[in-house]
Amino acid sequence: MNAAERNYAIVTASYWGFTLTDGALRMLVLLHFYQLGYSSVTLAFLFLLYEAAGIAANLLGGWLATRYGITRMLTVGLVTQIIGFTLLSLLNPAWTAAMSVAWVVLAQGICGVAKDLTKTASKSAIKVTQAQAKEQGAGQLFRWVAWFTGSKNAMKGIGFFLGGLLLQTLGFQASLWAMAALLALVLLGVVTSLPQMMGKSKASGSAKELFAKNAGINALAAARVVLFGARDVWFVVSLPVFLYSAGWNFTMVGSFLAAWTIGYGLVQALAPSLVRRSSDGLSAEVPAARWWSALLALIPVGLALAVAFQVPALEWVVVGGLCLFGFAFAVNSSVHSYLILAYAGSEKAAEDVGFYYAANALGRFVGTLLSGLLYQWGGLLYALIGSAIMLGLCWLATLALPLSKETSKHHE
Repeated sequence: MNAAERNYAIVTASYWGFTLTDGALRMLVLLHFYQLGYSSVTLAFLFLLYEAAGIAANLLGGWLATRYGITRMLTVGLVTQIIGFTLLSLLNPAWTAAMSVAWVVLAQGICGVAKDLTKTASKSAIKVTQAQAKEQGAGQLFRWVAWFTGSKNAMKGIGFFLGGLLLQTLGFQASLWAMAALLALVLLGVVTSLPQMMGKSKASGSAKELFAKNAGINALAAARVVLFGARDVWFVVSLPVFLYSAGWNFTMVGSFLAAWTIGYGLVQALAPSLVRRSSDGLSAEVPAARWWSALLALIPVGLALAVAFQVPALEWVVVGGLCLFGFAFAVNSSVHSYLILAYAGSEKAAEDVGFYYAANALGRFVGTLLSGLLYQWGGLLYALIGSAIMLGLCWLATLALPLSKETSKHHE
């Protein structure tokens, strides 16, 4: 194993550990406050600052990773998550409901910063290590990105199971302590194993320069906002509440969300074998992004019609349709994750990736907010219509993706 492969393996393993606890955290908070009787809209509100914090964390994290090195930002992300878990564990049952919600929102915001600092640094590390391993061929970047992203999402699904198991066996507070201890071990591995200055380069000197991205990155960021908004508009609140109202118990709902996430991650890892490759890395991959976006947009349209006409065994039609959605969404997401690194400049890869994932976080924020609101206004039907509209916008954004790097030159 050469140095690039070793660094890639260490970064991936450390992000696995982080994602495992991040998935468990979401289920811990959702289950714990659901048991306390909080409404679906309030549950969505608990995650809003978590998503909003990611917008700034990605932009700032990319700049910091370029200026101070990827290893340092991974370290900061892991330490921040441990702080968030510790604050959340201090939640006092004697507090008022308003005080409890405010405390959880604050702790979740800190965890949201930690997540996106860690993700930006981790994805940027792949670009750096791939630049060190060009002799392995043009397809290596896509394979590494697909495996990293897919395995990360499968790990998040396992984290959903872990969160429920920990809550049932250890309780809320002890579960958070156990996860903080696990992250402390991951932190020790990162600090002792990765080159301290990995990915360090000259950072942008002004906000204007930081936001002056090339045409490919701008179009991809726009597509990413509506792609992830289109998922979370039904995934965060609408689907769990719909299935529960259809007679599913919470264990069944949680298991389906976990299985969906694991399957989605596995498809992401397999995406390079589903997408035709090109020697230049863009001429086949960009049309694939357009085709898969168009295909994905048709699925919520079909599901919305099924809900509107109340077809028999509706919850199973919805479950089957959303499994199809997960497959097409996973390929879309994987192609996008590859394209951001294909368009990014090697020197400021962390800044470009940070900008892109800030768009990702904005999409999750909008989707989370609309998930609670649309379900309250018109049930799952409105959520699916919202998803279809956003996916139509995603397809339009992919039409602006350049087919070559020459037409999308990076700022210097």
